[in-house]
Amino acid sequence: MASDRWLPPEEYVRTIANSTSYACLYFTDQEGRPFQLRAGYSQEPWQWPGGNMDPGETPWECAVRETREETGLVFEGEPRLLGVHFIARRPDWPRTHVGFLFDGGCLTPEQLARVELSDEHSEWRVQTVDEWAQLMAPKSFRRLHEIDRARRSGSVAYLES
Repeated sequence: MASDRWLPPEEYVRTIANSTSYACLYFTDQEGRPFQLRAGYSQEPWQWPGGNMDPGETPWECAVRETREETGLVFEGEPRLLGVHFIARRPDWPRTHVGFLFDGGCLTPEQLARVELSDEHSEWRVQTVDEWAQLMAPKSFRRLHEIDRARRSGSVAYLES
């Protein structure tokens, strides 16, 4: 039954969708090969620098902070959104999860040589999209493929999982 009264914000927010958010940067090397990190804590080990947003943080701030924390790279470019990723609620996570995927540009050989991994990751690699297809689960590879395509075409991808 519809109500004709407005709810106070504190009450209203209990009636709408509630989700967590993440953000990351998508880098390639100068030959266009995607850069990824290997995480030891995940069933999907290959991923981009990024992570969950802190309270009060914007998606862009999160992507830049997480990149610095996980790789030592200080990104100073402008925000360019490549995609949004919606992940439905699942048994191992109590909320929906929304990701903001930004373009990190091309890493030079000098920048790659300066990568310093945090304890979260054991290695980094640059490989062609086809080579990544051999290492990644289909669901994770689809995200990589769609974001790479968005970057090459100048479009923005929308993904659901």
